Amino acid sequence: MIEETETIDEFLARHSADVEETLRKAAAAEIMPRFCRLAAHEVDQKSGPHDLVTDADRNAELYLAEALGGLLPGSVVVGEEAAHADPASYEAIQGDTPVWIVDPVDGTRQFVHGDPGFCTLVALARRGVLLASWTYAPARDQMATAVRGQGAFLDGERLTSGAPEPDRDLRVATSHPDYTTDEEKHALLGLWTEGVAPRACGSAGLEYLAIARGELDATAFSWELAWDHAAGLLLVEEAGGAHLTRAGEPFRITGHNTLPFTAARDAATARRVVELLRAR
Repeated sequence: MIEETETIDEFLARHSADVEETLRKAAAAEIMPRFCRLAAHEVDQKSGPHDLVTDADRNAELYLAEALGGLLPGSVVVGEEAAHADPASYEAIQGDTPVWIVDPVDGTRQFVHGDPGFCTLVALARRGVLLASWTYAPARDQMATAVRGQGAFLDGERLTSGAPEPDRDLRVATSHPDYTTDEEKHALLGLWTEGVAPRACGSAGLEYLAIARGELDATAFSWELAWDHAAGLLLVEEAGGAHLTRAGEPFRITGHNTLPFTAARDAATARRVVELLRAR
């Protein structure tokens, strides 16, 4: 098992491209052959009609878990589908062991409906600290990567989130109502105000990529499952953005955050969104 963070840095220097290739192979083998070709028996519901899982999710996660574990001996994998079957496995995110956080198909609803707005998300963390992330949109053939302290990139080009233009409404992607409590819905109503243009979010991973690219100003999300957020949060940070919970603290992948929380193109925008979430 890896014992020092420096050794993980060395691993990333040697093998980041191998992780990218692993995501591409998983998508080629298990996701894209099923895109627009899913049979009814390959789609199931988990908690409800907006929480779907497909054979592509399950098989891609198995592929990624085996391959990523082989790349970094001694690491563990926390994947969305495995954690759904065994919730106790989620606790590994808090441990000393390097952990791969995996969402095999982020945006399963879009995937099921033949919409290319889905992606595969992988992040590497240790002791709750995000070290690296990969966001791969296979239907668009886009690969976004970030390593802590080394910047964010899309297909090899550095990403800079910048700041919103001061003369237009703030563009904010918000949680789907099915994933919010009454208290969180009340907080999110603070975004329906002059100077803000809220809309429903799609794939969380692609919304984070849009922030890192400067195409979206902020998100306001009311759930904290790490596989949806880990990769994107590091991508936004390394592009120059920021994230805050409604308590005004950075989001923690280990949980117990005050929700909703925001990720934004810059710190000033993150503070503004939090103020609006507190206004109700």
